[in-house]
Amino acid sequence: MKYLNYNITLISLIVLLLISCKNNNEDYVNHLNGYWEIESVILPDGQQKDYTFSDTVDYITVNDSLTGFRKKLKPTFNGNFETSNLVENFTVKFENDSLNLYYKTPYDHWKETVLNANDNNLQVINASKIIYNYRKYQPINLD
Repeated sequence: MKYLNYNITLISLIVLLLISCKNNNEDYVNHLNGYWEIESVILPDGQQKDYTFSDTVDYITVNDSLTGFRKKLKPTFNGNFETSNLVENFTVKFENDSLNLYYKTPYDHWKETVLNANDNNLQVINASKIIYNYRKYQPINLD
């Protein structure tokens, strides 16, 4: 009887773990939308480059069909943004317990995997094993 209770408990924990991993990935999608500012980059050798200031912001949006785009914006002092016509379209896919973004432009295509996403932070890794850490963009208040 103890053996049966142990197996039921173990199976329950495994199912709970699998469900929670999938929910995290779905939650990550909900947090992708918004304005993101690069905070740091971690290279494959572990070296970290911190960005104390960046003159561009990444605007990311995902729609209900799990497609979206990323666009570079330059904040202006009056609270608006300057932008170009360059847009990086992507498709969201849930694969092997990961949330992957497949980008495609007229010039290239690539994949990024979302490692973490919440209200304030976004972390992705690319095929070169470079990790990008973003923070939610906060406009500079000159008042």
